[in-house]
Amino acid sequence: MDYLKVEFPGGLRVDANLRGHTIRTDQPRGAGGEDSAPSPFELFLGSIATCAGIYALGFCNSKGISTEGMSISMNIERDAYTGLVGKVWLDLKVPEGFPKKYENAIIKSMDLCAVKKHLHHPPEFRITVS
Repeated sequence: MDYLKVEFPGGLRVDANLRGHTIRTDQPRGAGGEDSAPSPFELFLGSIATCAGIYALGFCNSKGISTEGMSISMNIERDAYTGLVGKVWLDLKVPEGFPKKYENAIIKSMDLCAVKKHLHHPPEFRITVS
């Protein structure tokens, strides 16, 4: 059984199906798509931020700290020569009353993100045709 299956529903849309969920993607209008969903690369960036968010949420839950009003903002900087993302900034807005003594600890927790770890130790890719 496949871990994930990709289908092509039309236009520049490409959907991934896994565990009964459909992850829809499309290209922006400027790239010829309908902009009906995030692009695959936007989902990749979103996976970094949401993964860090899962760790921040887990940290707060373990300490009994409310996450109401908590958010993460992401900014990126592209390398001028390659066009690839060269820097990623995640800014955690902590909820009101968040204990200052936990700021470094929640950053360390977010740094454990599995997506980020895979970027540091990328898997080998093999592509076949059947």
